[in-house]
Amino acid sequence: MWVVFAFGSAFFAGLTAILAKCGVRRTDSTVATAIRTAVVLAFSWGMVFLTRAPFGLGAVGERTLLFLILSGLATGASWLCYFRALQLGDVNKVTPVDKSSTVLTILLAFILLGEPVGVYKAAGLLCVGVGTYLMIEKKAAGKSGRETGLWLPYALGSAVFASLTAILGKLGVSGVDSNLATAIRTGVVLVMAWVMVFVTGKAAALRAVPREELGFICLSGLATGVSWLCYYRALQDGPASVVVPIDKLSILVTVAFSGLVLHEKLSGKAALGLALLTGGTLVMLRG
Repeated sequence: MWVVFAFGSAFFAGLTAILAKCGVRRTDSTVATAIRTAVVLAFSWGMVFLTRAPFGLGAVGERTLLFLILSGLATGASWLCYFRALQLGDVNKVTPVDKSSTVLTILLAFILLGEPVGVYKAAGLLCVGVGTYLMIEKKAAGKSGRETGLWLPYALGSAVFASLTAILGKLGVSGVDSNLATAIRTGVVLVMAWVMVFVTGKAAALRAVPREELGFICLSGLATGVSWLCYYRALQDGPASVVVPIDKLSILVTVAFSGLVLHEKLSGKAALGLALLTGGTLVMLRG
């Protein structure tokens, strides 16, 4: 069943990117992150009570709690970077870089968790790397005139912290209900996100969030909540080096919806990169 949960995570993660992009057109990215995290937190704790998961810190060991907190901090950093990248660049550019966290995750899983890297995984990693590179292409100055390279450092930061999230999350869901683990780490992300809002002096921007964008931000939070529940349920039973590549197939959902909703188009080079990225991911599943 963990494979089903992993694919469910991929689908809802793909929806998250599109909904998030629609929610940060005029809304500050840090404020949007804080708002959607509140939605994810409410959803996560609702699932804890609905599933009657063991409740209370007494049900969580000190080591597990530590890794959940660290995973939450990594997630918060990843989200802040990701939303800022989405605000500055096209979804079709930002998402491939974010999904390249697969490469680092598998390497860390090999080093820290002892998960093997065979021929298939090595070949898949190469394809993912080349595919990501091909999808990062310069865009001619468009009508908006806002095309810069500023989105790339944020997207890379999102990928690095996302890979740390997966490894720390794998260590943190050992011996604890996955729904409870998700709820705990989401609480950490919420605190971090709101601290960033006030530290950066963006509290006043909360009153300026357009109503339609607030709706997209909340829907993005719900999609993230479902994706997380599926993702951590899959991580609890399956190997991180397999669950993470499946989750990264969300890029197919994102690209499809970015074309339908945002009217972003792929060039021939980017399409080849997407094919390599997807093919590499599927090859890794055999290893």
